[in-house]
Amino acid sequence: MNDRVVLDASVILAIIAREQGHEKLSPQLLARAVASTVNVSEAHAKLVSRGWTPEEAWEDCTSPIPEMLPFEEEHAKIAGSLVRHTQPLGLSLGDRACLALGISLDAPVYTAEKSWKKLALNVKVRLIR
Repeated sequence: MNDRVVLDASVILAIIAREQGHEKLSPQLLARAVASTVNVSEAHAKLVSRGWTPEEAWEDCTSPIPEMLPFEEEHAKIAGSLVRHTQPLGLSLGDRACLALGISLDAPVYTAEKSWKKLALNVKVRLIR
């Protein structure tokens, strides 16, 4: 396992809104955080739909993340292969993209989505609430 941690869109939004659980993400942990460009886009879209300007939303979504990683072929293959495990729990492509990044990096994934704890995958899931 490397020292990185992967953030889901739900965690990015929790940080921005200072929602319950965001305090579990210490500055030391966030300094090691990465997110898939898919998940940053998902959080960005959510903020724009709530009334942020696209520029403000992008700044808010990217400021807590030291590194964004592109959704690459390897991630696409992993995300596609996860559908049977994740579909019964209602997980989206964005969710699978996050999990795929965690699997490919052998890094824990942080989320606010409680249903992820029911996943039996080769990735550590950490709930913030």
